[in-house]
Amino acid sequence: MRHPLTLLLTLVCVFLALPVLGVLAAWLALDAAALAVLKHQAQTVLPDYALQSLLLAGGVGLGVMLLGSATAAAVTLFDFPGRRFFEWALLLPLAMPAYVLAYAWTDALQFSGPLQSGLRQVLGPAFGLTGALWPDVRSLPMAVVLFVLCLYPYVYLLTRTALGERAVRLMEAARLLGAPMRRRVLEVALPMARPAIAAGTALALMETLADYGVGSYFGLTTFSTGIYKAWLVMNDRVAAAQLAAVLLLVVAAVLMAERAAQRRLRFANSRAAAPSADARPLALQGTAAAAAVLLCALPVLLGFVLPVAWLIRMLWQEAQFSEFGLPLARFAQWALSSFKLAAAAALAATLLALALAFALRQRRGGLLQPAARALSLGYAVPGAVIAIGILLPVGWLQSRWPDAGAAALVTGTVFGLLYAYLVRFSAVALQSVEAGYARLPLSIDETARLLGSGARRLFTELHLPLLRRSAAAAALLVFVDVMKELPATLVLRPFGSDTLAVVAYNLARDERLAEAALPSLAIVAVGLIPVILLSRALRAPVG
Repeated sequence: MRHPLTLLLTLVCVFLALPVLGVLAAWLALDAAALAVLKHQAQTVLPDYALQSLLLAGGVGLGVMLLGSATAAAVTLFDFPGRRFFEWALLLPLAMPAYVLAYAWTDALQFSGPLQSGLRQVLGPAFGLTGALWPDVRSLPMAVVLFVLCLYPYVYLLTRTALGERAVRLMEAARLLGAPMRRRVLEVALPMARPAIAAGTALALMETLADYGVGSYFGLTTFSTGIYKAWLVMNDRVAAAQLAAVLLLVVAAVLMAERAAQRRLRFANSRAAAPSADARPLALQGTAAAAAVLLCALPVLLGFVLPVAWLIRMLWQEAQFSEFGLPLARFAQWALSSFKLAAAAALAATLLALALAFALRQRRGGLLQPAARALSLGYAVPGAVIAIGILLPVGWLQSRWPDAGAAALVTGTVFGLLYAYLVRFSAVALQSVEAGYARLPLSIDETARLLGSGARRLFTELHLPLLRRSAAAAALLVFVDVMKELPATLVLRPFGSDTLAVVAYNLARDERLAEAALPSLAIVAVGLIPVILLSRALRAPVG
């Protein structure tokens, strides 16, 4: 590989890591005014932000840990009616963004919604029911439930992979040694999957901390909502930078825990033996089988089937009873804008990932590898933090050189939005391409060089055909992530160029939930594509 191209890729990685570094650099420029702002926040809003974020993350972490590991153990270690169906159906809530789930359940369960209204009409005369039949939907406990329903598949997927055939075989050995079922599960199977459970929980926590849609819609005072309020409502970039830096440090701690868990997970799986024909999941009957079916059916129903059905109902009512009908022309514009942005970001991220992975394969030393790892931090950083990291240096340049035009280049432009998407999602594409390269032995490169192939020919004629599926997966994952991204899009989008995520959020915020159903269903439909592909890849029999 030529040195100028390696240098160029290193500079690109550093450029994409600048927003994260810019937020951290805000702490290095603490003057008297900034310290006063920090002290004021510590005395007023910071305790509430920290407490509510902690309660939200703690509830979600515990919930996804229990639900994800329980469902993974059920479909891996036991056999019951519908097990094959639930193996892939438990992945469906991955296609449902948390803010879309919040819109559906709010419309269904709110005081003026059809469920409460119908129950009051039927039961009110007999029991005197006139008030609310259950607590307000827009609350912290309900937000925890929604996040658990959306994010438990992270734990389910990793735990199911970690358990696999090996756990079934070891549980059978424990049974032959006289261990009861409870001890086999708690002391044999689940300890083996502990690193996977920790890694999946860490991923769910990062998604929770990065959320803005649910927190803003439910009126929660989390770090993400506080960053957005400080920047756009209070017009205080110092306060926004300080909150973003605190959130970034918290996410960094979670990321370190996740990477430690992943290292232990790879070690735990490295000595897995070949599958045994005698190892079979334990067949459940009667009450135990019914409990397993209920355990697997509830998260699928509550996290995907019923919300999608309710969104379709809302859409049908809007089409039937609205005097204006469905805004199909505007929906086509929103969909086209979302598609263009997602396609451009997916193409750019995939090309960068292919070039970067090839360069890393060819040159193990130098600055490229640490620069690529710095780039990988972007996916763990919330979109609100990235937006602040982009706008901070722009504001600094604009204050010193008003005629430089830096703000016009980034703020409210497609370039600024694509830049944020690449900062956030390039790591997704790079991880997918590197996984494809991991299946290609280095010996084929050495053979090609012995036959006289240069670096360009080696990449275009040998690597690229073998990496087509990995590159397609990378582009698809980035495409779907961009379609669902809300905070960065909300801050940096060009005027008059709304995406489906922004439109759904704005309509729901204005209590026009029926109109929000159309863009919400489109986002869910796009999110189903990688879930279907993933479920097909995992459909091989476990036992």
